Amino acid sequence: MISVAIDGPAGAGKSTLSRKAAKELGFIYVDTGALYRAVGLKFIRAGVDENLNCDIEKILADTKVDIRFIGGEQHVFLDDTDVNDEIRTPAASMMASAVSAKPEVRAFLLQMQRNLANENNVLMDGRDIGTVVLPNATVKIFLTASAEIRAERRYKELVEKGSEVTFEEVFEDMKKRDYNDSHRAVAPLKQADDAVLADTSALTFDESLALILSIVNERLGK
Repeated sequence: MISVAIDGPAGAGKSTLSRKAAKELGFIYVDTGALYRAVGLKFIRAGVDENLNCDIEKILADTKVDIRFIGGEQHVFLDDTDVNDEIRTPAASMMASAVSAKPEVRAFLLQMQRNLANENNVLMDGRDIGTVVLPNATVKIFLTASAEIRAERRYKELVEKGSEVTFEEVFEDMKKRDYNDSHRAVAPLKQADDAVLADTSALTFDESLALILSIVNERLGK
């Protein structure tokens, strides 16, 4: 099986670009960030704040997260309910960053991710795919852009969905998440030694997609 690992900071466009690239390649797309967002949503529903002063194992024992492909698109289900839209809020994003720092949560989701890669040609994106989840991935890419550009992209996305947020709020959340993701003790965000750096700060969506596909095809010898 062929596996493509795409890592990078929040708002780098990983989900949108990876979904499109996977479709072009004929691979299954796995948005691992959505899995952590779903777990984060479960903790929010349990009334827990970002400090996670709770019995994490107890909440996880009563949590069911799975991926279902509907019409070729990935949908994330939390306790048998489709939460694809609900997990895209800023609150779910921040909680995802908090829970992803916990080894119990990472262990809870790790085998699910590896099983998908063992059984399918996958393009998987996240924070630690190339470093921890799929260390032997066929192709590794570290996708990034400046914090300002990423915040601008995320702000436009949220406004289009009807969220009442300001650019300043999104930018501050972005910087906070960058710090949390890169400084956590467990599986911090970092570029794998054998990953190709892809900076899309000055690129359009189509140019970014072309860059990703060219990297993958070159590594696959196409």
